[in-house]
Amino acid sequence: MRRFVSITVSLLLLALLLVSAVGCSSTENNASKSPAEDQIKIGIVQIVEHPSLNTIRESFVSQLAEKGYRDGENVFIDYQNAQNDQTNLKTICQKFSNNGYDMIVAIATPSAQAAVGETKEIPIVFSACTDPVGSGLVDSLEKPGGNVTGTSDAISAEQIMELALRITPDIKTIGALYNSGETNSISVINDLKEFAAKNGLTVIEATVTNSSEVQQATASLADKADAIFSPIDNTVASAMPVVSQVANQAKIPVYVGADSMVKDGGLATCGINYVELGQETANIAVQILEGQKPGDIPVKTMRDMEIYLNKTTAEAIGITIPEDILNEAAQIFE
Repeated sequence: MRRFVSITVSLLLLALLLVSAVGCSSTENNASKSPAEDQIKIGIVQIVEHPSLNTIRESFVSQLAEKGYRDGENVFIDYQNAQNDQTNLKTICQKFSNNGYDMIVAIATPSAQAAVGETKEIPIVFSACTDPVGSGLVDSLEKPGGNVTGTSDAISAEQIMELALRITPDIKTIGALYNSGETNSISVINDLKEFAAKNGLTVIEATVTNSSEVQQATASLADKADAIFSPIDNTVASAMPVVSQVANQAKIPVYVGADSMVKDGGLATCGINYVELGQETANIAVQILEGQKPGDIPVKTMRDMEIYLNKTTAEAIGITIPEDILNEAAQIFE
């Protein structure tokens, strides 16, 4: 019996050690790597895992390699994921700053804000920051100033809602689902309200502070709104399968700000290409590595908007997407 208890305790201790190791690796993704003296050190900080942000990161690294800066060769890339935790963000950016990295690449607005708060010397290149000026990252889009520049994923709430009214013309009430702590989301919701006021529509809001609140917030909107709108909100995007499940049960369309959110169950968007966004972010990084000052490089805003649709979601909620919209779509998820 004692031997059995001893073995059981040993197994439990081993399990705890394994869980602890996994927990540590959630943000210290490259802890086992160390840079060579002649390598350029680039730290990538990402607020949370979700497809749009992952696409940016992968596209960035790929484009950087195309330009001659290859991870493991002449470049050391340290990727860290904050798991949507502000404390983690600060710790990661402090590490990059204290270790004298040559560049910080910050994916999403909260990541960029954390990086800016830790260094005024190391070049910071942000990506997927919807409103860089309003978020306090740069002085202006044309002349960012300081040690910061990057790419914006600004979308048009007006264009998305015009698409929504083409697909579901009977919308009168729009439910706005977003994290009230994300400045990037607030700016888009303000645009949504302006569009609604001009077009005789009503906006009701359900805000969240973390992903655990998304299900209840979605359910509350589904009871009151004809459609749900969510901008490129990191908290909502990371919980899109939950949003989709609740909305589909209520037969409510969800219009979103990013192609990945459509892929994860949203009905439609008119948005940007995140592969191209990652490539443009890398192009800016290369300009800096080759001697240009970040503050002199204009922020790149993507101008080409494309339609993304989810046919499976349309069928689930009983909506027939007009043929002309299907023909215009850049991608249809099934």
